[in-house]
Amino acid sequence: MAVRYRNIARVVRPHGSKGEVLVAPLRGLPFLLKKGLTCALTPPALDRDRFCSIRSLSCGGSEALVSFSGIDSLDAAEAIAGCYVLVAEDELDLSPLDHSIDDLIGRKVQDSRYGYLGVITAVICTPANDVWTIDEGPFGELLIPVIDEVIDSIPDGGPIHTSIMDGIVTESEREDA
Repeated sequence: MAVRYRNIARVVRPHGSKGEVLVAPLRGLPFLLKKGLTCALTPPALDRDRFCSIRSLSCGGSEALVSFSGIDSLDAAEAIAGCYVLVAEDELDLSPLDHSIDDLIGRKVQDSRYGYLGVITAVICTPANDVWTIDEGPFGELLIPVIDEVIDSIPDGGPIHTSIMDGIVTESEREDA
């Protein structure tokens, strides 16, 4: 079976002269990098290995200071600035609700009680949980909390399945639809 990779972070910029770089998680994902993890830097380059491992990592705020194997100088670090970090999905410890925002925008949402709700048009990141803005459906704009009680499944393809709570779709919206 082919290995599936997931884009989880981006190299922001070099830091220091020993090849360390600042890395930020992609929008909507928690920070998933850890020491020893094998990853691919994309786009690939002819003058470096495609795969590398994380030698050291120190987190601080929204970014982490990372040292990749094979990246040992400021020049090498500058060459990977802007690269994306891909990791094999089976090496990641993701909850079912962890998806990058770019993977969610444009996905259709189907509810167990109300049927088709619309399309995810935005993701609002809050301290407690994310909130999806659903639009282009029969109920107008809806705000859906991204919590285990509401999101039933997020398959790789097709609509996302929900069981929204009372009060998200009002009585007047149901009658109009």
